[in-house]
Amino acid sequence: MSIKMPIKKLVLTSLFAALITVSAWLSIPVTAISITFQTLMVFLAVGLLGGKYGTIAVAVYIALGALGLPVFSGFRGGVGALVGNTGGFIFGFLAATLIFWLITHFFGQKAIVLAIAMTLGQLACYALGTAWVMIFFTKSTGWSALLSVLSGYVLPFIIPDTLKIVLAVVLTKKIKKH
Repeated sequence: MSIKMPIKKLVLTSLFAALITVSAWLSIPVTAISITFQTLMVFLAVGLLGGKYGTIAVAVYIALGALGLPVFSGFRGGVGALVGNTGGFIFGFLAATLIFWLITHFFGQKAIVLAIAMTLGQLACYALGTAWVMIFFTKSTGWSALLSVLSGYVLPFIIPDTLKIVLAVVLTKKIKKH
């Protein structure tokens, strides 16, 4: 089985996998988890490259991390990082790109569609990450555990992630014009 990818798309896909890596290393400590710029780069990847190649860029990023390269936040890498407490959010990036790809495939590339697709993708990332932490890392179940996970892993990130989505939409539209 061979995959045919035009050279320009191959280079841009690789570039975005690298940009997602660098953006993971740029962090602002908030809670036990830091705010990174990964989601901005993930959404720029799908916004600028389209769903197919943006998703491939994210898959390459995750594969590099799984192989042990220190591509994740805190210069972490390896399977251990993927199965750790933030692993669900990392896999959530892939879910976000697939949702974006599906929505933009059917509804186009208008700014409002991009914003909705990115927002729904971010919500999927939150849901997958929250479920991951709840299933694998909390000893208790129920509303108190859910509220604890949401307060540590989701709530502090809603405003920054919303701003990143707005920035990704604006940059996508501006860059695609040129």
